[in-house]
Amino acid sequence: MSKLMEYTAIEVEKLPAYGWVHLTYFIVGVLVCILIGYLLRKKSIKTMNWILFGLGVFLIITEVYKQLFYTYYIGHGSYQYWIFPFQMCSIPMYFCILLPFIKSEKIRNAMYIFLISYNFLGGFISFLEPSGLIHEYLFLTIHAFLWHMVLVLVGIIIGLNKNIKFTFKEFKNNILLFIVLCIIAFIINLIFLGKGVNMFFVGPEISSIIVFKSIATKFGWYINTPIYMLALTIGAFIFYIPSVLISKKK
Repeated sequence: MSKLMEYTAIEVEKLPAYGWVHLTYFIVGVLVCILIGYLLRKKSIKTMNWILFGLGVFLIITEVYKQLFYTYYIGHGSYQYWIFPFQMCSIPMYFCILLPFIKSEKIRNAMYIFLISYNFLGGFISFLEPSGLIHEYLFLTIHAFLWHMVLVLVGIIIGLNKNIKFTFKEFKNNILLFIVLCIIAFIINLIFLGKGVNMFFVGPEISSIIVFKSIATKFGWYINTPIYMLALTIGAFIFYIPSVLISKKK
């Protein structure tokens, strides 16, 4: 496996943030996602769920590659705990493959809303602050760019679907889901404490996210975490507003 990963370890000069590759990919990618979402807007919920399932399978396959690369090439056979796949941007991988099998409409809608708010926000913002997307290895950079554009695509496909209605009132369930996921992430962080693990960036490790890193360093992770969660929730709500407005016109 180490030899196989070595074949894919193509080192490249890091892309410059806001260079022509970054901006072209982002602008064209978002436009293509909007086009795909528009073309799929009349699909039934069942059909849409299976489309999302396919995207989830794609995410799993690419994540397996990432995990193997970090373990066998970068870690020389030692697992790199900090890339454990439970960051906020990892959640679509799990939700998308589960959606076709969720019978409860309430649970399914909560997952939809999470995908078009928190995860859509995460995917979109990553291109505005692309330091986490750009790597010194070609395939890791390709993986990161594709992964976060899929998050944008998932959010647009769900948000434009004519068979789903969204209301502002439903967002409170989304906040509860976010808190539950943050608690799970925090437990994972405690289990792997000392190994640089910071799922959802909720601590106790110092956040690596710009601005929040400064807050955590100066005041502590326990001060930063609620501020970070509140900021994410406000951002997620802003990203959720267009889906509600579109729903009123459906």
